[in-house]
Amino acid sequence: MLAARLTPIFAAAFAVLYLLAEQLNIALVTYHPRIREWGWLTEAPRNGPSMYWYGWLATAFVGACLVCLISLPYTARRMVPTWIGWGVPLATMLAFVFLLRAFFFR
Repeated sequence: MLAARLTPIFAAAFAVLYLLAEQLNIALVTYHPRIREWGWLTEAPRNGPSMYWYGWLATAFVGACLVCLISLPYTARRMVPTWIGWGVPLATMLAFVFLLRAFFFR
């Protein structure tokens, strides 16, 4: 079953790519809520604050799909350990806590 083989890889890749997209501010789209407009890639704020979260999600999703496509030949021969699907995202959450420690621990 293809989904069972690729789910751990997608989860791990999505978590790591989301961390990178957020830290490096790589967004596929930018939303400007005040003027209700969307823009491609990371744009500077226009007439108010910009929202990059949607773009970070899209960046991580597209990147994780590409990682899954690249890993297809590997998963055809071997089963991916399931701990990758929860271990890597858990480590990514801990990395976010560390990076945002000033917010959590004042």
